Amino acid sequence: MSEISASTSPLPDVPAAQAGSAPDPRRWLILGTVGLAQLMVVLDATIVNIALPSAQQSLGFTTVDRQWVVTAYALAFGSLLLFGGRLGDLIGRRRMFVGGALGFAAASAVGGAATSFGMLIAARAAQGVFGAFLAPAALSILSTTFTDPKERGKAFGVFGAIVGAGGAIGLVLGGILTEYLSWRWCLYVNLVFAGLAIVGGVLLLRRHQPSHRKPRLDIPGVVLASAGMFCVVYGFSNAASHNWHTPSTYGFLAAGVALLAAFAVWQWRAANPLLPPRVVLDRNRGGAYLAVLIVGAGMFGIFLFLTYYLQQSLGYSPIITGVAFLPMIAMVVIAANLSNVVLMPRFGPKPLVTVGMLLAAAALVWLTRIGVHSGYAESVLGPLMVAGLGFGFTVAPSMNTGTYGVAPQDAGAASATLNTGQQIGGSIGTSLLNTIFASTVAGYLASHLSPATLVHGHPAPALVDQALVHGYTTGFWWAAGIFAAGAVICGTLLRRGTLTAPAPGPASAAEAGAAAPQPSETAVTSH
Repeated sequence: MSEISASTSPLPDVPAAQAGSAPDPRRWLILGTVGLAQLMVVLDATIVNIALPSAQQSLGFTTVDRQWVVTAYALAFGSLLLFGGRLGDLIGRRRMFVGGALGFAAASAVGGAATSFGMLIAARAAQGVFGAFLAPAALSILSTTFTDPKERGKAFGVFGAIVGAGGAIGLVLGGILTEYLSWRWCLYVNLVFAGLAIVGGVLLLRRHQPSHRKPRLDIPGVVLASAGMFCVVYGFSNAASHNWHTPSTYGFLAAGVALLAAFAVWQWRAANPLLPPRVVLDRNRGGAYLAVLIVGAGMFGIFLFLTYYLQQSLGYSPIITGVAFLPMIAMVVIAANLSNVVLMPRFGPKPLVTVGMLLAAAALVWLTRIGVHSGYAESVLGPLMVAGLGFGFTVAPSMNTGTYGVAPQDAGAASATLNTGQQIGGSIGTSLLNTIFASTVAGYLASHLSPATLVHGHPAPALVDQALVHGYTTGFWWAAGIFAAGAVICGTLLRRGTLTAPAPGPASAAEAGAAAPQPSETAVTSH
């Protein structure tokens, strides 16, 4: 089908475990290397949020402009994920991994040293570009390194814990760095993560062995996918900061949907598709991609609203707010490893993802009981721990399932699809839940205003506190609904039983035959 998959030369960056029968003795060090890189990319979305007020004061930009510090990263990252994943398949995952880490470190250094708002925004956009190259390469390296089912479960348990807990870790680390050092260290800290990842990538990953035939990139697919993702992410981001009725919201969303629809049609006709349809048409993989998207949307309700509640309503400092999420991080780590190592080999992903989403929904329903003067121990700690279990049971099995049974030449595309689902889910959750929260607060204030609740012409502080809590609980109800719907949809879509590699269709069978002389490929696909 594509020239790169039909090539009879060794595939790029295949770890030593794939080059022969024995597993790579350095595979656990490889796991540590790609895990560090993934942690850097995931926590960067939340670690900067904690630093925004300090950065705004230091550089003197407006509150309206503040959203662009987050949006610039999201636009570049989301738009280029599929391109970055496929590029890793074609020119080498080692090159993309090391190059992405180098670029991410450089962009972080520029952002930390920013002397103007424009310089900071440019650095954040550059972080998104290199993150889109780095994240799919990291996951595809992991999926082609660990092929033994037991070891794969352990590896994806660790990786899933990083993905599920990375946002909360960013809150903790961001609070510590902002309070005791400077907001700039929320960017400088990436130099440590990236430096370790670069050293590990250079020492542990094998060099690319070029194929005899020059691989081709699906340029029309790149343009359609990147433009479509840009429009979708921008449209949702604009809805979060403005409203759904502005042309810049619905216009970009409509354009994004149209471009992505054209991209889907083109992938069936392209000789070298950017995202081969065989990757997403498998029921288990499709269910896994959808599960990651839904978790990305629903998780926003925990991170944003609970962060606001702890700081604005309970008066916690940024560092104490971050520490408050530690129990959830611990439960994500436990559940991710329990689900992938112990439960997945016995039951498969279907019951784990379903139960995980139901646990997350239950945790959010529990959080609707918070009040203006609630305590952390009795009202927040329990739901956080249950939510951590739910995220661990959902994210880690989904990451494993979404890359299982994929041929090595498609590993980057499958990995990028997982990352894209998470990014789109986060954008949807941000815009939808933030809009619901804002309208709920405004409606509550309007319905409770009276001469008795006004102080100098403004709503009394007590009324504002009650309105905010009402907004948070409404957001929690909606997020719970997202997870409940996800449990039904993904539970229906995923197959019963343990994971088995799908039987190849006519096109993929031909590709498998063309690639049969490669021992590395048979090692990857014969789980």
